[in-house]
Amino acid sequence: MTASAVKVTGLARTQGTFHLDSVDVELPTGLVMGFVGPNGSGKTTTIKAILGMLQPDAGRIELFDGEAPGTPSVTERVGVVLDQLFVNPDWKVGSLTRRIGQFFTAWDDAVFRGLLDRFGLRTDARIGTLSRGEGVKMAMAMALGHHPELLILDEPTSGLDPVSRADLVDILREFMVDPTHSILFSTHITSDLDSLADLILVIDDGRVAYSGTLDGLREEFAMVHGTEQLTSAAASSVLGLRHTGGRFDGLIRSDSTPLFGPSTVIDPASTDDVIVHLARRGATQKENLS
Repeated sequence: MTASAVKVTGLARTQGTFHLDSVDVELPTGLVMGFVGPNGSGKTTTIKAILGMLQPDAGRIELFDGEAPGTPSVTERVGVVLDQLFVNPDWKVGSLTRRIGQFFTAWDDAVFRGLLDRFGLRTDARIGTLSRGEGVKMAMAMALGHHPELLILDEPTSGLDPVSRADLVDILREFMVDPTHSILFSTHITSDLDSLADLILVIDDGRVAYSGTLDGLREEFAMVHGTEQLTSAAASSVLGLRHTGGRFDGLIRSDSTPLFGPSTVIDPASTDDVIVHLARRGATQKENLS
């Protein structure tokens, strides 16, 4: 039986009007999972639950085949980059070894400073003066500075220029040379996943819309385009249906193909297509409720 770096079963959490509903995540050890979905779909909530930063209303979360989130033994083995920095902006970058490294028995100052140098970050710079991209780079250096087995990354390439993004992806590939390492990678820049991810999980409005391989995603969904009048059954099957200039387009699940006539064009869907049209569908639902 394959070991799991992350296993989430039936995760539920209600925050105001948002509901995370029976989310399952399984990341086998040695693989990279891309975690994607529209803004507000539940990615960050799921990640915070996995890290033990919030208590779910229901469900079970295990890391490393049985460890509970947030325990000291798990914290030692997990490197984290979140969408916000949780360090004092008045600290200097180089002081993080003394201030943060003391909490990790495996902290490696040479690795940390080597990554700072690779990213072009000055050790005497104050954290509050860093740009968004520089802050992400510093967070990656911190995450890798204690030799983690699992990286959990929430939008790590956001704010990075193309060269820095490519460098970061190279570092992640280097990290994955070790077969005991795993990555859970939330991102909006799906091109980063094409050459890195083994698995992809799509979440939409608090529910898992797809979980599997990238190839499987392309088999699960398709794009539909046409000019003909849609039947009610066909129209209701289209996610993010859009009408422009007498034409329509949208996202469908591949098993809905028989609902459409011969003049309709059906093309493979990309990961971006899936996210964009799920987001459009969610916006339409909110408009209908308002």
